[in-house]
Amino acid sequence: MAIEVRPARLFDDVASMVGPKRPDANVCWCLSYRIPSKQNLALRGPERGAAVKELLGQEPPPGVLAYDGDQVVGWAAVHPRANTSFAKNRKIPHVDKLDVWSVWCIRVRPGHRGQGISHHLRAGAVTFARDHGAPAIEGYPVDNLGKHVDLTMAYVGTRSLFERGGFTVAAATDSVVNGFPRVLMRLDLR
Repeated sequence: MAIEVRPARLFDDVASMVGPKRPDANVCWCLSYRIPSKQNLALRGPERGAAVKELLGQEPPPGVLAYDGDQVVGWAAVHPRANTSFAKNRKIPHVDKLDVWSVWCIRVRPGHRGQGISHHLRAGAVTFARDHGAPAIEGYPVDNLGKHVDLTMAYVGTRSLFERGGFTVAAATDSVVNGFPRVLMRLDLR
């Protein structure tokens, strides 16, 4: 298996990872941290996909996709923190005034989990941020101490996933997912 991680540019590929089975469904589309909360709550059904399509037309695109050949097998949302809701999030602190990037969602297609694709996505997000001039990149994973994280909440990643990529804990947070505390982990890219 040769996994290739590329910038997310194709709507159908992104939709296959974060879109709904029914176009009228109000699923996340990985917008909840990417756009202002009021806008996120106001978007319904197909409007959510249209918002993603708009983001895909911007530079930089809203994330990266992992491919196994021609098949999309994973997604990671990554963008400058200043352009996400983390910029004003009261539970996730700012470590300093660096214009850091955030990676906040890592999803692997069912049937492809347990094959290291999340590691490829994390590494691809780092490369993407570095290629766009980011001085550092942050993740906000759970510190689950090796315990099982429910798959619906595993999108934030785990501390060990980020540690394996060279990230270190930069701060505690007041955020909790699935009963586990989240930590702010950072990797310097300078």
